[in-house]
Amino acid sequence: MEALLKLADGFDRFSSWIGRMVGWLMLPLIFTIMFDVITRKIDATRLYFAEWTAQGFYSVSTILQDLQWHYHAIILMLTFGFGYMANAHVRVDIFREQLGRRTQGWMEFWMLIIMAIPFLFVLLSFSWDLMSLAYHQGEGSESMTGINQRWIIKNVMWVGFAILFIAVLATMSRLWVMLKGSGEISERAARSLSIFPNDEELAEARRIAEELIRKEAEAAKNKNTSMGA
Repeated sequence: MEALLKLADGFDRFSSWIGRMVGWLMLPLIFTIMFDVITRKIDATRLYFAEWTAQGFYSVSTILQDLQWHYHAIILMLTFGFGYMANAHVRVDIFREQLGRRTQGWMEFWMLIIMAIPFLFVLLSFSWDLMSLAYHQGEGSESMTGINQRWIIKNVMWVGFAILFIAVLATMSRLWVMLKGSGEISERAARSLSIFPNDEELAEARRIAEELIRKEAEAAKNKNTSMGA
């Protein structure tokens, strides 16, 4: 169990480190968008860079527009694993929150096996095929003056899904230790999982639910009173 928990910690550190590092690409993305707007909307810069295109150079505007969605693709795809480990994705599970922690753990564990793992295998296979096809066909930008070698950016899909797969394995390992382990190691595994709401969130959710029930009861009582009058 200890070895399995250490392996999960290693997977977690890897996917989280990738996510945090990729997050810094937001800065060059902002700079690229600002520079693209300036070079296209201000006459002096627009005419200056238009000269580059007219003389046979690459189009600065087209390259910048290609680069923007390249940055977006990298940020999106390579932070999936980090997002899952941090439980930052959307969960529509109003019934799950009413269950005990062990039941939630078993649900998460089996759903990862039944749904997440097969789905990720499909995504890995298709994304590899897309990248391979782009490489062999020499796929590039739709514009003649854009960024070529599109297989490089398409490979980000495969890498992103691989990182998410590692994050899923880390969560499954921790869940197994939590559910099958005992004592301190089981508690350690539970504390390292972010899939469970903390006590403050549960208390707030219960308070909101009780408030809604109270308001509905008062509304029904007032309605009955007015009808009786």
